[in-house]
Amino acid sequence: MPAVVAEAVRIPAFLRRSFSVHGQWEPAKQLVRELRLNTVCLEAKCPNLGECWSHGNVSFMILGSACTRSCGFCSVRTARPGGVDPGEPQRLAEAIARLKLQYAVVTSVARDDLPDEGAGHFAACIGAIRARSPQTQIEVLIPDFHVRPDCLERVVGAGPEVVSHNLETVERLTRLIRPQAGYRRSLEVLAALRRLGGEQLRVKSGLMVGLGERPEEVRKTMADLKGAGCDILTVGQYLRPTPEHLPVAEFLSPEAFERYRAWGQAMGFSFVASGSYVRSSYNAFEALQLERKR
Repeated sequence: MPAVVAEAVRIPAFLRRSFSVHGQWEPAKQLVRELRLNTVCLEAKCPNLGECWSHGNVSFMILGSACTRSCGFCSVRTARPGGVDPGEPQRLAEAIARLKLQYAVVTSVARDDLPDEGAGHFAACIGAIRARSPQTQIEVLIPDFHVRPDCLERVVGAGPEVVSHNLETVERLTRLIRPQAGYRRSLEVLAALRRLGGEQLRVKSGLMVGLGERPEEVRKTMADLKGAGCDILTVGQYLRPTPEHLPVAEFLSPEAFERYRAWGQAMGFSFVASGSYVRSSYNAFEALQLERKR
């Protein structure tokens, strides 16, 4: 396994931002609590939480708050999960309807303990949202499901507009950053989504940078994603959520992110979001709208 990279000493000035809230922040916060829902915004300590929730953009996390995997970058706790909550799809649909979301992002913890790894629950959530808010567009960010065709077919068959699966990092660093996952496995997931969904489905993936990868490795990874059929790509700066997580090796400059965006566009991605605070679900609705105009 690669050695843990050294921690950068200080966050540069261009990365510092204030945490301000307004608009729908409080209603969104209260609703999530009332309906006993989890969000990746809170569980993953997302730096965009204040901005997104103030505009009513909430990324929901289903299947509990404990994950069966232990990725080195993620602040979601690793533990033995409990059972699946059969009422969660309806509560999720209720929250999306009450927030009047045009676009809903639904992700999950990994549930390797379940017979279908949670695919059926994803489908139930998509169905409940469709029934309650038929105009809402849906993006799901899924685990790899060990590339099981039955699981992937179940999710794609439920009819989301976007299915995302994050590759997260370059091949050399995958064992360090995602010890229970696999670089090639994730590429196979994306290729399977492309085959299953046809041209109607938008296939999306995300990368973190600043973990010790080299620019040429990022370029190769982007080419691998394009070769697997990925349409939409996000590239963002890794920020260490707690001292127990992997350290930051480098804070990339705005110019470096612009270079990655230009590389992705030249490779033929229909949309590339690249920047320090870009995350896989950040401005997801806006990204899809712009992608469809191209």
